[in-house]
Amino acid sequence: MRNVKKERCARVALAVAVVLTAGGAPAVAATGAPGAPSESPGAADPGTTLLPPLPVRLGEGNPCTGASERTATGAAWSQTALGLPRAQRISRGAGVTVAVVDTGVAPAVPSLAGRVTHLGAADEDCVGHGTFAAGLIAAAPERGSGITGVAPGAKVLALPGTDDRGVPSAALVAAGIRTAADRGAQVIYVGHALRTGEAELTAAVAHAARRDAVVVAPAAPDAVPRTELGPDGEMPTGPYWPAAAPGVLSVVDFGPGGVRQENAPPAHRPDLAAPGSSMVSVGPRGSGHYIGSGASLATATVAGAAALVRAYRPELTAAEVTRRLLATAYPSDIPRLDPYAALSQVQDEARAATPAPAVARMPEAADSAPHSRSLAIAAVSLTAVLLLAALAFVIPRGRARNWRPPQSR
Repeated sequence: MRNVKKERCARVALAVAVVLTAGGAPAVAATGAPGAPSESPGAADPGTTLLPPLPVRLGEGNPCTGASERTATGAAWSQTALGLPRAQRISRGAGVTVAVVDTGVAPAVPSLAGRVTHLGAADEDCVGHGTFAAGLIAAAPERGSGITGVAPGAKVLALPGTDDRGVPSAALVAAGIRTAADRGAQVIYVGHALRTGEAELTAAVAHAARRDAVVVAPAAPDAVPRTELGPDGEMPTGPYWPAAAPGVLSVVDFGPGGVRQENAPPAHRPDLAAPGSSMVSVGPRGSGHYIGSGASLATATVAGAAALVRAYRPELTAAEVTRRLLATAYPSDIPRLDPYAALSQVQDEARAATPAPAVARMPEAADSAPHSRSLAIAAVSLTAVLLLAALAFVIPRGRARNWRPPQSR
């Protein structure tokens, strides 16, 4: 009974925290879809339990997401699970540009300040999803908080992939991928899974591949609108674009317990799994934090890991970076991202590529003929010595016994 009361108190406290969030951030995803992942703040580290949930998108008439009044003081569970402290001693993503094709990225957020450029109106992020994802990718730690992005030295290029309420379109996402590749982004993060736009999104991904960019996209949506549910309320199973396009690294999420959240939308053929539930990152305003879940957030984690590898081994192609992340992933039904393994294995290969010192050997004779002649002379000499020894033994004995040579008749 006592545990039940504590749980109820925690729920009430969460509701109060959401209501008190500055700017009137919505308490839940405005889609209200049955497939929307339910937040599990209690599964996160202490200090994150009262963070307001990040909205997936905003409904008509809802105000933009404001600044969170709460700051996560400790590290998020995902940072520990990924081994970021060790990985970031090898690489921090410096010199790499990660494009964020999403709802926009707020450039004034303290942990991203000075590292965000944008095209068009992508510096306005009403929903906050793009800024949240950018924080997971590249946020630098701030005083009083242990929250950090995977690649805190990387730069961010923001491009619109949705309208100002967070509704994505294939045309915007395709244009964002192409433009990001043309602007030299080494990693391109796409924040949405679309059921339409196969042809144009596949072409856009091919364009990015020709320009040597790693494209990372979610293998499932974060939420399913009611209009996309089946007759009996069943959720669609994909495929989703651009994740299903050839060459894209498609990602699904898992939580602190190692499994996806209950009622999460089904993923379509993911290549890689990464932390994506109960994730902690920045909002579009201020220095406070939000908590969110979904495959799109796991995708941001993988994009950050790709930036780490590209910074550490800039000579690797985009395809080689993708293979590296997959080959070093932790074995599971869906391989699980391991940034430290990717970087440390690269380090081992770099050492192996250095020629080993030659083993000391005696120099061989330049001409084998003198060597052969020497062996022949030695053999003849040995034969002569043995013959003389035999004669020295046999002749005295023969004289003692009066041996005579045979007489000819």
